[in-house]
Amino acid sequence: MLLLGSRAFSLLQNQHEIRPVAATAHTATSHPAVATRPVATPRATPTPSPTPVPIPSALPQVKVPVLSSSWLRTHPIAETPQIKGRAAIVVDLTAGQILYQQAATTRYPEASLTKLMTAMVAADLAPLDTVVTVPLAATQVEPNHMGISAGEKLTLRELLDGLLLDSGNDAAEAIATGLVDRASFIRFMNVKAAALHLKASHFTNPSGLDEPDHYSTAYDLAVVSATLLADYPDLRAIVGSKQISIYATPLHKAFNPINIDRLLWTYPGAIGLKPGYTGAAGYCLAAAATRNGRTIVVVVLGSTQHFTDAATLLDFGFRHPVTR
Repeated sequence: MLLLGSRAFSLLQNQHEIRPVAATAHTATSHPAVATRPVATPRATPTPSPTPVPIPSALPQVKVPVLSSSWLRTHPIAETPQIKGRAAIVVDLTAGQILYQQAATTRYPEASLTKLMTAMVAADLAPLDTVVTVPLAATQVEPNHMGISAGEKLTLRELLDGLLLDSGNDAAEAIATGLVDRASFIRFMNVKAAALHLKASHFTNPSGLDEPDHYSTAYDLAVVSATLLADYPDLRAIVGSKQISIYATPLHKAFNPINIDRLLWTYPGAIGLKPGYTGAAGYCLAAAATRNGRTIVVVVLGSTQHFTDAATLLDFGFRHPVTR
């Protein structure tokens, strides 16, 4: 009896020491749309998911350009520039003075001049070497395609090349949905507009396609242009480029964006910025040129000959030096 009791007690003790072990399974993790670096060559074995780029909760502060009309008030214009545009402005950026304005604070649709704001917000949100995966929705927007395909992975800089040279609406949508969700990106565009004191601008999409509540003014777009030229050297280099070669990689095909800003070829001293067109906006253009140490920015909206108008306005600006 004593022997049997001892063996039973021993068995109970052994059972008490048994611990259950939870089963584990490897669950596939989805790859985020943004990676910090591209994969240089294809790999035969799986690689860890890239770490998403942290998105700031607020945009960096930027100096607001001061565009004064004090010189214009004391220097009556003897000969008004003859243009077809319904709104226009001429600004001497070097002196910070408005030299001419026509319906410059009236709201109008501004077509692809929107993309100047899109580019600045994108540069605020992420480094230009950030890799963005192109979503299917971005490839279905019409018109003006960079030519990207769903699933391709391009750096933000490459998408900006297509955005600003080809005026790619697909690039605009890929940027807006690839860095953050689209609604947040558009919210950032309007936050940026408020920070720049753009009192008559509102954005509802990243490309500039016609929508009822999407508009700006010649004055506000001159502020946008001045900000890009002064504070975004990478973007300034892109808008001033005639052509950029984007070579094929394992992540995307080759692209060859050519700048549709004709003034880069025809106007001496031209340094960009951006043309645009929609049915509601007509032909629009923000343009800049530098001569003899002066930089002149012009904006024309709602024209039938935006390049001719811009050249006329630039000539007007250079003919009117700011005197103290």
